[in-house]
Amino acid sequence: MTTEFKNLISQYIHGGYLLRQAVTQMPLDHLLARPIAGKWSTLEVVCHISDFEPVFADRMKRVIALENPQLLGADENLFLKSLSYHQRNLGEELALIDLVRSQMARILAGLPDSAWVRVGIHSEKGPVSLQSLLEKAIGHVDHHLPFIEQKKKHLASN
Repeated sequence: MTTEFKNLISQYIHGGYLLRQAVTQMPLDHLLARPIAGKWSTLEVVCHISDFEPVFADRMKRVIALENPQLLGADENLFLKSLSYHQRNLGEELALIDLVRSQMARILAGLPDSAWVRVGIHSEKGPVSLQSLLEKAIGHVDHHLPFIEQKKKHLASN
């Protein structure tokens, strides 16, 4: 396995750690607060990430196991609206993220280099490679961490 792929897998695993570090010390009222109008609470952000971890993993598994599989898109706002984010447990959500990433990293680490260019057909984005799916999963946590920090700063200043 190339150094590039090893680094991607490390970044993928590290994302769960970074998310946990960002939210672990937050009291429940801060997790539930929406300090910025029109934006999700921190718990909603964590639940969103947790709901999409299995989606990313399923897409990657399909690309690994099947020839040009169909990969369905998902509407994050419908998940938010329908899946009781404020009734969910932060610890469970973080544990799910860690478990999915740990399992998927083990699978990815065992692949030959040739697997990284395998492709699935996303219902909205067209062809996507295994490598780009992993990069998207890595970027998903990285994308949301600044929003969590912004909420924390806003709550601390009020």
